[in-house]
Amino acid sequence: MKTDKDWKEQLSPKVYHVLREKGTERAFTGKYDNHFEKGVYACAGCGSELFESASKFNSHCGWPAFDAANESKVREEKDISHGMIRVEILCSNCGGHLGHVFTDGPTKTGVRYCVNSLSLDFKKS
Repeated sequence: MKTDKDWKEQLSPKVYHVLREKGTERAFTGKYDNHFEKGVYACAGCGSELFESASKFNSHCGWPAFDAANESKVREEKDISHGMIRVEILCSNCGGHLGHVFTDGPTKTGVRYCVNSLSLDFKKS
């Protein structure tokens, strides 16, 4: 496991804020919001492959949305911050904050993984 100092040296301040301090980028500002190339979305902190491009859809919420995750790579935790009860999603490998998962998805899975672009890297296939 990396120290906080290691993460600060590796990540830009904005990516550090999202991944390590559970921050959220402003809606409609992330580079992967309207990105629909074929490939894999990986953790920006450790490179763990989290979401397949086939599971990405346009939710019009301002953040990248997926209807499925690589279950062994994404873990869920209860989040009661900001006066809300939500389910936070984190990278199982490095613990980086990715976003939240909701049960309002329009696809057959019924879920919407709402993810910060800053928490992701894209590997084109």
